[in-house]
Amino acid sequence: MDAESPVTTCYRHPRVESYVSCTRCERFICPDCMREAAVGHQCPECVKEGARSVRRARTVFGGTVTAVPVVTYALIGLNVLVYLAELARPELVDRFAMLGSGLIGPDGLHYLPEGGDVPAGFQAEGVAAGQWERLITSGFLHLMPTEGTFGIAHVLLNMLALWRLGQMVEPQLGRGRFLALYLLSTLGGSVLELLLADPGQLSLGASGGLFGLTVAAYVMARRLGSDLTEVRRMMVLLLLWLVVSAQLTSWQGHLGGLLAGGAVAAAFAYAPRGPRRTAIQAAACAVILVALLVAAWARVTELTGGAA
Repeated sequence: MDAESPVTTCYRHPRVESYVSCTRCERFICPDCMREAAVGHQCPECVKEGARSVRRARTVFGGTVTAVPVVTYALIGLNVLVYLAELARPELVDRFAMLGSGLIGPDGLHYLPEGGDVPAGFQAEGVAAGQWERLITSGFLHLMPTEGTFGIAHVLLNMLALWRLGQMVEPQLGRGRFLALYLLSTLGGSVLELLLADPGQLSLGASGGLFGLTVAAYVMARRLGSDLTEVRRMMVLLLLWLVVSAQLTSWQGHLGGLLAGGAVAAAFAYAPRGPRRTAIQAAACAVILVALLVAAWARVTELTGGAA
């Protein structure tokens, strides 16, 4: 009489009999642990290992394919949170908005510098005073509700534009490239304002980043050969706003965002495909970043008489 065949059990559930083995590791698995595969079944661990080894799909521009524009939503959330902070503490605007050079008097009021040394009892402020963070933080601030007829429409219109542009651009670039584009466009707007605007002019808003996203949408559509109807419509609105902004806000910041965003978008769109594409795109962003910072440093040196 033959000896009884040994009972086999699931390697994850030793008390459960099993007569099916994983097609990859050949360990026995119970019905709860079976995962459908192209041939037979696999265990949960082999499925996870296989998922890690699968190469994720990439867009034409090298970004990882994503269905949800997470960075866009995060930027909108951050802008809204900062705006609520402004409403609670209005002094944040004076401290973090874009300002080339200014003075805070003994009375706490803000004054324009008149050249020369800082008068006794006064304190220097602005990028020229070492507040370099203003080059970026100004892009997350917006006009208060009490500031003219524009007021709260400033943040509402900008966030609506960011939501629409983000849905167009982020899925094509991927999260990392999209964030780099937005921040470099914001920086480009602030730097051109530092170079061309009145040093004592206070400005704020996400428009520099938005102008960069708009021109990027155009560059990418041209690169892909896509229908340009909607993008051209947005470009026309952008150019009209560039003209109108000369009277309402900072046209220098808008133009700077457009130029920086266009340069970054061109680097992303036309970098040669291959294993070195990401490195080339990163190097292009680094060159643009260094060029903007050098230009800002040169302007600050001029404003401070070589004391930067």
